[in-house]
Amino acid sequence: MSKSTLTAVFIAFLLTSSGAKPNGKNKKQKQVVPAIECEMRAGKINLPEFIVKCPGNCKETKEKVYGTGVFASISSICNAAIHSGVITNSGGKVIVMKMAGQAIYKGSFANGVRSLSLPNWRESFSVSVGKPKKGVIYPSTLVFVHSRPTIVKTGETKDLSYSTVSPVTEAPEAEPSTTTAPPTTTPVTTPTSTAPPTTTSAKPRVTVHKVREAGVHRPDMSSTIRRQPHVPSASVLDPRPDNTEYEHPYNFGQFSREPEDRKPPPETSPSREAPAESNPFESGFPNTRGHDSTARAPEISDRTHGDPTCKVDIAFLMDGSWSIGKRRFKIQKDFLVEVSQALNVGVEGAMMGIIQYGDDAVTEFSLKQFSSSNDVKPAISKIVQKGGLSHVGKALSYINKHFFSDANGNRGGAPNVAVVLVDGWPTDRVEEASRLARESGINIFFVTIEGPDENEKQNVVEPNFVDKAVCRTNGFYSLPITSWFALRKAVQPLVKRVCDTDRLMCSKTCLNANDIAFVIDGSSSVGTGNFRTVLQFVANVTREFEISDTDTRVGIVQYTYEQRLEFAFGQHNNKADLLNAIKRINYWSGGTSTGAAITYAADQLFSKSKPNKRKIMIVITDGRSYDDVRAPALAVHRKGVIAYSIGIAWAAQDELEYIATDPDREHSFFVDEFDNLYKYVSKIINNICNEFNSQPRN
Repeated sequence: MSKSTLTAVFIAFLLTSSGAKPNGKNKKQKQVVPAIECEMRAGKINLPEFIVKCPGNCKETKEKVYGTGVFASISSICNAAIHSGVITNSGGKVIVMKMAGQAIYKGSFANGVRSLSLPNWRESFSVSVGKPKKGVIYPSTLVFVHSRPTIVKTGETKDLSYSTVSPVTEAPEAEPSTTTAPPTTTPVTTPTSTAPPTTTSAKPRVTVHKVREAGVHRPDMSSTIRRQPHVPSASVLDPRPDNTEYEHPYNFGQFSREPEDRKPPPETSPSREAPAESNPFESGFPNTRGHDSTARAPEISDRTHGDPTCKVDIAFLMDGSWSIGKRRFKIQKDFLVEVSQALNVGVEGAMMGIIQYGDDAVTEFSLKQFSSSNDVKPAISKIVQKGGLSHVGKALSYINKHFFSDANGNRGGAPNVAVVLVDGWPTDRVEEASRLARESGINIFFVTIEGPDENEKQNVVEPNFVDKAVCRTNGFYSLPITSWFALRKAVQPLVKRVCDTDRLMCSKTCLNANDIAFVIDGSSSVGTGNFRTVLQFVANVTREFEISDTDTRVGIVQYTYEQRLEFAFGQHNNKADLLNAIKRINYWSGGTSTGAAITYAADQLFSKSKPNKRKIMIVITDGRSYDDVRAPALAVHRKGVIAYSIGIAWAAQDELEYIATDPDREHSFFVDEFDNLYKYVSKIINNICNEFNSQPRN
């Protein structure tokens, strides 16, 4: 057989064995989309780019999202997708792309999801609509990041199929400050051999403080500037606390606010009986000296994100005056270390910073500097006493103006708390500085140690200074401690109080710190039906805010040629009444004098605004004004009013820009018809919150 004949036979053989389908066409590879749960975070998936399917109703789970557009990898994938508008709350497919970490993530409100700000994170991701480009096939199964070594059996496919893991057994993403190497983003390949699973167990936290000697109190001779310490011997000898809130004994250095099944095993004698499980928010804290020996010791990664039930931004003002002495200054630092451990500092829980005050106040570290209790501890130990007098009022003015800012890590949505530790009494006045701080939304707590006795009260600069400084005088915001050696007893009740966010009545966020005036066009061109649409828009915006006389207040002016005050600030002090009042507003009809309406709103509403309330005006109009809007708008801008303008149909663009606060693109909006107003509800709220979070306190 010739060479050419052999070649032809070989080609024919290849063609007949090529695996062609009966219909003569090769089947297109189908994309398989793995399903995930609402709580799944991007950082848990060890792939650089992948596609997933989100279930419905993730918005209701309130799973955390950090950032806008680009999200920190500890964010919920599904809620990030809803926030970005990639999917709706009914669920859908999402493409996730990993990227490098960001220095800062800005929180915002969009599509019914409020994302949070975050100082920094090591890994980010973005989301896009789940429609792969032509020819692109994403992995059909997901590869997960594991905190322990993971073994893949020989013969299995390289991708690990997804399975729902309970929050208790699923190890959270490691924190940036740990020494664990960051996860790679390449898929796991099939190993050539197997090995028995490796198990590790975290040791229980070691108690770092020895029990101090009881019954012995040696006077500190360095505390001679203001007075010698006065310590009743009973406070040292009697181990029972003075306050009913301290009923449960406290094992210094061992307290944890984690759920019972996540606490370390007991470090005490095995003969001790474990207490019954109790709610840490009911009548004091549970006794943490003993727990069920089967309780799992948490890994470091279990605690890195903090306790979400205690999401507060806390400034501790530590007394650095000479009167405190070196020994008690060290006790104060030990106390702050134990408080930080009990708070379980982390980005999803409490974040803390420390200011030391004497003659002046200085920031030892800011809110954003440390994101775990383990990092806070050595930072506190390095603090050196600065000396001077106890100028507490000056320190409160300092934190009000400088500390709780976006640049320092203030998260906006978390209550602001200031805990002031005072040895004896302040050497300046605190009432005015405290009032301004409280009106800015700072919840002030006073921990007074060895306060003045009857003979020393004549030396106090401002009598009853604690009652004048705190938000309420019912005892919730003040903890008097009779002796520095009894300070340890305050750890539990202090943590309980600062974490009880429902009772932090002075907290101000972007949703409860405003006086908002709606200035509504009621001219003939609007019409009854469209006017009802405007009122629905006003109700939708209002519904997002916390309404009361001490929170956000709303007033409404309707105008034509004339003006009418529909209701003033504080006239309706709960949300239900306010929404009903909006619904009852009657359409007026007439001409359009927008400039006069702005002046009227300034006189009737903003002249009665409370100090330190953010003044916001939202003007809604459908046509050009018959009068000048520039001078009235400039006048309210100069009075500190943040003005938004919303134009519909025939509204004049130049007038909308004159009315709006700069920059125009963030404060001036236009829609071609009334039915599209709803699109700007989330935009307006988002902008209000962004401005609140980014501006320093005054």
